[in-house]
Amino acid sequence: MKKYFLTSVLCSVLFLGCNSANKTTLKDDTTEVQKISLEDAKKEAKSFVNEVLMQGGQKAEILDVSEENKFFKIKIKIAEGREIDSYMTLDGKKFIPQLMDIADVKKQKFAQQKKAQETEQKKQEEEQKKIEEMKKNDKPKVELFVMSHCPFGTQIEKGILPVLETLGNKIDFELKFCDYAMHNKKELDEQLRQYCIQKEQNNKLLPYLKCFLEADKSEECIKEVKISKSKLDNCVNKTDKEFKVTEDFENKDTWINGRFPVFNIYKKETEKYGVKGSPSLVINETKLNSGRDADSLLKTICSGFNNPPEECKKELSSTPPSAGFGFGKAGTNTDAKCD
Repeated sequence: MKKYFLTSVLCSVLFLGCNSANKTTLKDDTTEVQKISLEDAKKEAKSFVNEVLMQGGQKAEILDVSEENKFFKIKIKIAEGREIDSYMTLDGKKFIPQLMDIADVKKQKFAQQKKAQETEQKKQEEEQKKIEEMKKNDKPKVELFVMSHCPFGTQIEKGILPVLETLGNKIDFELKFCDYAMHNKKELDEQLRQYCIQKEQNNKLLPYLKCFLEADKSEECIKEVKISKSKLDNCVNKTDKEFKVTEDFENKDTWINGRFPVFNIYKKETEKYGVKGSPSLVINETKLNSGRDADSLLKTICSGFNNPPEECKKELSSTPPSAGFGFGKAGTNTDAKCD
């Protein structure tokens, strides 16, 4: 436990950026200790820092050891050339990772919080401007780009299902997919299935998604929703050949950065809108951000109407779904993506 405690202390100090020089001094006039030599202090500090505090095989360098106000002051060089001043009692028994000037740390923390608030406010203002400038339609076009097994893609899908049920045919909705996959061959296969269900048995798409998003059991969901298996298989085989999905998967020269297989069915659209990850929401050809709870998504989509219908006044759940598969768990609204 001591090892991890000391490591967390050092990490927290570094995270706060408290390695700037300061004039704080240490005084200990009440206790006399048996002082070790500067050389022994340097050896002890090197051993303790590298064998106990440093992680991931990293090594620190002890640059200098001097005596200051009843303590050894130890100058340490850590990763990326950063230097910190640490302290050790003269008997070599206690190590203080770094002195912290309370006022300075509070000032830094306040500055960090203020910057984060300003960044968030600017982001919200930019998003609101995009919504105001977005062209409106009598029947908004809504395109949701996901990866079928991306936890953040499934999160927004669970959030948008009640919206699609509420607005029905008052919007033109289409589920689309990013032009690459990050979750192995099963993702390519599933996206081919969902593409074909939407294309040829569209009225079965939402019931299928409700089932699929529960536990990632496509075969069971196909039976449950009564999707024509023969029709689906024919479409999948045809689409697979047309867009070379399996062919490109087997040829790693086509993979993005040698890591991610391509999925080119919606390549033109992803390039047009600048879709970089899952999920990406596009309304009336404008890429927008939205909370992933149903109520936020309803408001965002309804901003695309010329004249919002009565359904836009409905109050839906403001609790974000959890990321990944499964309903019934609360998550958090986030900008996290698979990209």
